[in-house]
Amino acid sequence: MKTDLAAEDALRLNVLLAGELLAVRIDEGAMLLYALTPKGEARIGLHPNCRPDLYLMRVRELLGGHALGSPGGYPVHLRRWTRMGQASPKNLAALLQLGEPEAVTAVALAPTLDDELARRAWWALPTMEVARYMLGHAAVRRDSMGPVLADFLIEHLPFEQDPIQAMNSIRAVIGADLLDAAASEQLWAKAKRRPHYLLGFLEHRPDALPASPARTLPTDVLAQASAGEPWASLLARCYAPSGQSFLAAVELVMEKPPAHDAVYLLLDIVGGYFAAVRRLDPPPGMTGASRREAEAMAALARLSNADATPILSRTSAVGPLMRRHLEPLFAPLLQHLRVLRGSVA
Repeated sequence: MKTDLAAEDALRLNVLLAGELLAVRIDEGAMLLYALTPKGEARIGLHPNCRPDLYLMRVRELLGGHALGSPGGYPVHLRRWTRMGQASPKNLAALLQLGEPEAVTAVALAPTLDDELARRAWWALPTMEVARYMLGHAAVRRDSMGPVLADFLIEHLPFEQDPIQAMNSIRAVIGADLLDAAASEQLWAKAKRRPHYLLGFLEHRPDALPASPARTLPTDVLAQASAGEPWASLLARCYAPSGQSFLAAVELVMEKPPAHDAVYLLLDIVGGYFAAVRRLDPPPGMTGASRREAEAMAALARLSNADATPILSRTSAVGPLMRRHLEPLFAPLLQHLRVLRGSVA
């Protein structure tokens, strides 16, 4: 195949491709190609004989022809399908040989990703996005790459400028159950200033949060909860130390959500927490405080992301302006939370 590459580059690349190649990454600024092989890392300097972007395209055409039998490099139809996580398992290893960041992302998204392919993909593109995607796979979380990716996300969390991506990093690490007790405490403390950090805890550890002072459950409600009555059981969950922490954290996030995605996630989490009574009528004979708490739980149980859609679909605002738009929705919800926390008489 005619590659139009500089003779020196063509020779070195073809020698490389004649051996076993695990992954490729290209430093476009320095015009360097790095290759991961069973023997370690190799480096090839590139010597453009035309515009650098055209030359890199020719290099990738050579790589694509070797890895996929596609002389055009990374085919357009594969870009679409692999980004959707629908790459064929047999193509995953080949995708890492293309020197294409988009192809590495496709591997990170693939449902058949395993620990070895994750190791190669991480060598090829060690970014927070790729780490988040790969921690979504159970096979990666429970193997050697899981702690590597989790440590990277936590270490680089202070440098993540986008609050939603920071939120997603924490969700990935906590969801993978790879955050130790000390790191959890530090992250929980930092969340007092960055409430969106709390969403990962609320989503994955709703009953294992740092304890707040418990509320004393009335004796009759305690007896009903012990007997498995749904309303009493849910109220007991709310009164427990972790329940009071959950409610306080939800209130904190609700007061300062940074962007749309945080709002949608929060409402789904809250609705899920109270879902046990979503389709149930309150038990008869409830009066006074118990009736008010049951009404609060019933209202919170009905929540989902759909409740915010009529408001957020009409605005691209974030931060304080978005929160002003959400006030008609959030004001009664905050009141319900405070009822369950005992902070409303």
